[in-house]
Amino acid sequence: MFFRKRKAADRRVGNDLAVTTPFHRIVTGHDRGGWSILQSVDTLRPVTTGAGDVAFAEVWATPEVPANLNDGSDGGRVSGDTGGSMIRVVDFLPGRKSRMHRSWSIDYAIVLDGEIELQLDSGEVQHLDTGDIVVQRGTNHLWRNPGTEPCRVVFILIEAVPVAVNGQLLPEVQP
Repeated sequence: MFFRKRKAADRRVGNDLAVTTPFHRIVTGHDRGGWSILQSVDTLRPVTTGAGDVAFAEVWATPEVPANLNDGSDGGRVSGDTGGSMIRVVDFLPGRKSRMHRSWSIDYAIVLDGEIELQLDSGEVQHLDTGDIVVQRGTNHLWRNPGTEPCRVVFILIEAVPVAVNGQLLPEVQP
């Protein structure tokens, strides 16, 4: 299997135990001659939200789809919540859950490490483990970590036409 469970490392920052582990964001680009270059290499650390249920890091966002590859701005400093595309890393903390929510996007959720449950507003629950992938198509849902360790999920969100059922637009529901 491509994703392998790793032995938990002692994650310390100074003398404090970190909630989740940092990761690298590597961004490529082009020089003036058209050669491919490493534009930036950064270390990102997910930041715990005010509610304390997840640690969150936005990796990159574009304001539109298709993305403009001639845009020289740093997509890590662009909010993708208004359309376009976004990739984010979310570390769901043990025993916590998100609120029920729906976005007008198609979302690809890739479980990198740990276990998590996806619950739909119908009450259906799907248990997911490391390596599982969810294609989220505008449904109202929540995420729950039933485990004892953080669960890291990468989300790729791409702006989509909102879902309509029987001619009625299903509203976005913010978490």
